[in-house]
Amino acid sequence: MASKKVLIPLPLNGCDPSEVGIPWKLMTEVGIDIVFATPNGVEATTDKIMLTGEKLGIWKPVLPARKDAVEAYLEMELSKEFCNPIKYDEIKHTDFDAIYLPGGHDKLVKEYLESKILQNNVAAFFKTKKPVGAICHGVLLVARSIDLDSGKSVIYNFKTTSLLKSQEMMGYYMTRLWLKDYYLTYPETSVEEEVRAVLSNDANFVNGPTPLFRDTPQNLNRGFYVRDRNYVSARWPGDLYSFSKAFIQMIQNG
Repeated sequence: MASKKVLIPLPLNGCDPSEVGIPWKLMTEVGIDIVFATPNGVEATTDKIMLTGEKLGIWKPVLPARKDAVEAYLEMELSKEFCNPIKYDEIKHTDFDAIYLPGGHDKLVKEYLESKILQNNVAAFFKTKKPVGAICHGVLLVARSIDLDSGKSVIYNFKTTSLLKSQEMMGYYMTRLWLKDYYLTYPETSVEEEVRAVLSNDANFVNGPTPLFRDTPQNLNRGFYVRDRNYVSARWPGDLYSFSKAFIQMIQNG
């Protein structure tokens, strides 16, 4: 049986190391082939503050990537697929069995979130009912992807979650004295607010339980995700293991 192939588009700079590294590791461990894509085909770089905890001050033990995520990201950096991404304009959705959309709040991720090429491809994955996984700001890319038949977001009639406004604002208030609006990718609105605005029913946005602790392979119940048909979404790095398991099951059963 041929291996499943998953596309992971990234911004050139600023992706979240946890949200790329852990799903990559879990997918490759079960034999799924990964293809990365960046705007110009050059290897991506991550948000160094999230990778190292630099500049987070007293919050360094809490806010950055956990040890397991850092190890996964650094391992991924050495992989052939990560070092040799394709260009956005080389993406052919027909070449892939699924697409995974990680997040990242550094303002440099805007080229990824606002890419019409990526939005059109996400819409194509929905049209062909192939698995789509998105977490955190990656859900924003999904929300901005328009179904050409209806003229509405591809998740207009789907249930979803995303980074919560409460999470976004907490990161901002904890670090604003020295990092200013680093935690606010779009200071004028939150991810949650924009995602809610494209849904047919506000009840289709699911907050989930209060996100206090990050999940682990041994504590998947700490994580949270929402699955609706071929689409699965999650909120933050604390949901990664449970979310990734659900996404992998979708891919393998597809």
